[in-house]
Amino acid sequence: MNTDEKTIFARPEGMTDIVTHYCPGCTHGIIHRLAAEAIDSLGIRENTVGVAPVGCSVLAYNYFNCDFLESPHGRAPAIATGFKRLRPDMIVFTYQGDGDLISIGMSEIMHAANRGEKLTAIFVNNAIYGMTGGQMAPTTLQGQITSTCPSGRDLNETGHPIRMTELLSGLVTPMYLERVSVHSPKHIIQAKKAIRKAFQYQIDNKGFSLVEVLSTCPTNWGQTPNESTDWLEGNMIPYYPLGCFKDSFADEDK
Repeated sequence: MNTDEKTIFARPEGMTDIVTHYCPGCTHGIIHRLAAEAIDSLGIRENTVGVAPVGCSVLAYNYFNCDFLESPHGRAPAIATGFKRLRPDMIVFTYQGDGDLISIGMSEIMHAANRGEKLTAIFVNNAIYGMTGGQMAPTTLQGQITSTCPSGRDLNETGHPIRMTELLSGLVTPMYLERVSVHSPKHIIQAKKAIRKAFQYQIDNKGFSLVEVLSTCPTNWGQTPNESTDWLEGNMIPYYPLGCFKDSFADEDK
């Protein structure tokens, strides 16, 4: 064996050695890895608790090598709030999809953010309900076909897709809000930086932070994995522009 060889890519300690249940081409696995790498790099794994949602990532507790809580549908911010207030010494994050966070969980995330709860939220936006069969979500784009709008989303009937990060940015108390994507290597690197920064805000006891991650759903979009990354770039990013919407301490330094 060549002792000079170095491992340059390996499973993060923050992830378990378990094959995930996600569909081929789904980017939940990438987002899991980025969160685990951020937790590892910050040295907080033994002091971190995640809160899993109801949705495609309902089994996230199997894949992260840290303590986890399971919440009722949409109530992850409430569960995280209760635990963080009980144990302010712990790092607490929620991992939620668009149906969990924006639909049934809209009031929970809004009020947690408005109260300035010292939490980190990772919000996965794939513009559709994944686990339950591809129904229209609050984030489904105009004209996008789903199982409950087979002719495409009609804004006259359903209203516009909700831009959650922009909505939260209108509140006074959130400290850090950013939207990223994981459809290309360049964007994955940017997403990792954002997730790490969101955790750092909590480590520094600064307040509420959220990272919205644009993600693919090839199965329910009816596309191949390659087609889905192209569709995300061409359709989701124009409506959900990437970037930092609030970075309180960076703003103070200007």
